[in-house]
Amino acid sequence: AGAPLTDTLARVMASASEVRQRGSGPGRDLNAARVAYDALDVDLSRVAHDAKKAHGSAEAHAGASGKYVKSLVFGGLDGIITTFAVVAASVGGSLGSDVILLMGFANLVADGLSMGFGDYLSSKAEFEYTRAEHKREKWELDNYPEGEKREMVELYVARGMTEADAENVIDVMAKYPNFFLDVMMVEELGLMPPDDGESPAKNGLVTFLAFVCFGFVPLTSYVLAGVTGASADANFIAACVLTALMMLALGAAKAKFTNQSTTRSAALMLLNGSIAATAAYLVSWGISSAL
Repeated sequence: AGAPLTDTLARVMASASEVRQRGSGPGRDLNAARVAYDALDVDLSRVAHDAKKAHGSAEAHAGASGKYVKSLVFGGLDGIITTFAVVAASVGGSLGSDVILLMGFANLVADGLSMGFGDYLSSKAEFEYTRAEHKREKWELDNYPEGEKREMVELYVARGMTEADAENVIDVMAKYPNFFLDVMMVEELGLMPPDDGESPAKNGLVTFLAFVCFGFVPLTSYVLAGVTGASADANFIAACVLTALMMLALGAAKAKFTNQSTTRSAALMLLNGSIAATAAYLVSWGISSAL
């Protein structure tokens, strides 16, 4: 049982280490590992796991700022889709460019604030709940470690480990209280350990700014109409093209967080935006025709 026990312990410790992302940097080239998996290339996977990052500190610094990329992408997607739907609805209802700009900018500010504040509240609630559970688990571990160890043993036994192996694994992990506490959070509660560097306010701000900035794209041709002198039809066509290109780009970026194919993610995002805009156009056209 020595080899299976060692393999299991190594897997559990590696998993928890990746959850916390502590230390100077990853012990493997994570990007290369992902490429190897996508290609199902075993040899490349071995190389990725054996290779050390040449610039570990730079990667760690990039990861610190990368936590907000998700808010940037999803905030931008919401902004561009909802604003383009407003433009399409206005065109479907035969409304003028001045109304399109009025409704478009009102949507940017109102929905942007709502999205940003909603992201802030949800992130704050999640962080506070996770931190409270972390404190509770720490208190229980400090005051009754035997009970916590027994819970973990039972959990691993339920997953197919022998009781002897489970006890050995837990005994080793319990020698490192902070590490063991992180494992307990994931294994018992299904929660990621709280990140003290997490900022709900920054998440909300990034979501708001992304919503406004990307949501401005469908309005660009109308804002510049005074300079270009383009017709209403030309402005709408330009808005469609600009919006489609931006949705494709954001959909491709979204693929990084969903482990989807880049092409598939981009195409689905374009389809999503197209369906929303078409529905808005037809509803507005139908109502205006009936009045």
